[in-house]
Amino acid sequence: MPLRLLSYNIHSGVGLDGVLDLDRVADVIDASGAAVVALQEVDRFRREQSRFEDQPGRLAERLGMHLAYAANLDEPPALPGAPRAQYGTALLSRFALESTSNTLLPCFEGSEQRGLLEATVTVGGRPLRVLGTHLQWDSETERTRQAEAIVATLDERPTVLLGDLNTTPGSPAYQCLATRLEDAWTVAGDGERPTFEAEPPPRRIDYVWVGGGVRVVAAQVLPSVASDHSALLVEVTLPD
Repeated sequence: MPLRLLSYNIHSGVGLDGVLDLDRVADVIDASGAAVVALQEVDRFRREQSRFEDQPGRLAERLGMHLAYAANLDEPPALPGAPRAQYGTALLSRFALESTSNTLLPCFEGSEQRGLLEATVTVGGRPLRVLGTHLQWDSETERTRQAEAIVATLDERPTVLLGDLNTTPGSPAYQCLATRLEDAWTVAGDGERPTFEAEPPPRRIDYVWVGGGVRVVAAQVLPSVASDHSALLVEVTLPD
């Protein structure tokens, strides 16, 4: 049974045109046909830029999907009487999300806290471990430490890792992950398509990785003005 996966840094719903429009993000996800989605840069009640909205809750409701959210930043309310202001990653799924957890990754002094959001989905009677992450943007050394922490959690279970890794193919962080996982784009992608072009040079920094017998069938970059990143769509099959 083919399974479509999507990794998407939504930039808090603010597009390349500077317009906040979460419906455009939802449209990209919906049109992709993805059953499991990993999102990065997702606000909850956080700031005026995102209208102090519960972005993951709104997207889950709009798309009719199950939700797991990881608040890697958790701050006092932005407005009096409001819920706590949060920022992090999310998983959306057409399948129930089981055994959800978030593991904080190594964080250097002065850096933004990052995490590894995990859940299990059951597809055709077969369990799949789903991991979503967003690595540090300005330090390859820190990204590599975070990648090492992710690799340390891996085992032989069918697994997919989705996220914005803020690093390019061949880097130390990339090579670390490649010791245990397979980069889906190298299997089924068409050329070296960038996923981030908002700042030069254009580069591929968004990934879907597979392991534990998961097989890649297809991979496609989905350009859109809805975010400063393009979404990455990958189709896989699970082992028997």
